[in-house]
Amino acid sequence: MFTILHPADVKANSGLMKSIYRLRKRVFADGLKWDVVVSGDEEFDAYDRMGASYLVWCSPDRKTLYGAVRLMQTDGPTLLHDVFWATHARNPALVGEDIWEGTRMCIDEAALMRDIPRISAARAINLLLVAVCEAALSNGIRRLVSNFEPAMSRVYRRAGVRMDMHGSADLYGRRPVCCASFEVSRAVLSQMRKTVGIEMPLLRAGPMAAPQAPRGTLAMAAC
Repeated sequence: MFTILHPADVKANSGLMKSIYRLRKRVFADGLKWDVVVSGDEEFDAYDRMGASYLVWCSPDRKTLYGAVRLMQTDGPTLLHDVFWATHARNPALVGEDIWEGTRMCIDEAALMRDIPRISAARAINLLLVAVCEAALSNGIRRLVSNFEPAMSRVYRRAGVRMDMHGSADLYGRRPVCCASFEVSRAVLSQMRKTVGIEMPLLRAGPMAAPQAPRGTLAMAAC
């Protein structure tokens, strides 16, 4: 199932949060060799302590994690503005309580292969992006912004995303990091579902709805 853990839900889902941090360590520290903060077998940073929410793909009993994305509003500290500012020239249009970013998007390929072998890694990423779009709509959000390496452009196109580029910078490693945004609307979600081949909603509706959802723009950073 796909669901959202808001800040008020994090403590009650400590086991699932540990699974998220462990997956992130395997993907970003062990696999991609990113310079990220690692503690034991977990990867987490200061932003995880600043009221982050998490889009989570897990088993119905919440014991097996398949994928996750961290979501944060951009009127406070974010990677988008604190670290990747050069990719959008400190664009003031990307700052506000109604603008969110998403970071640390990842999937557990081994768990998917074991439990849902019909879903490839590429399709899993597509499903995660559709669920992010659904989460944006459920919170009244109208735009996503992403920081990513150039190769991710193909991933977004494969999920039916039409992007507006804001810039790129070469300050962050071996490859440039880009910044782009795209509209979130029912029409966009419909096109994404058509492209991915999904008819029914993925996001689980229920008691985890945000207590008061902001309206406006969602920013998503893939880094």
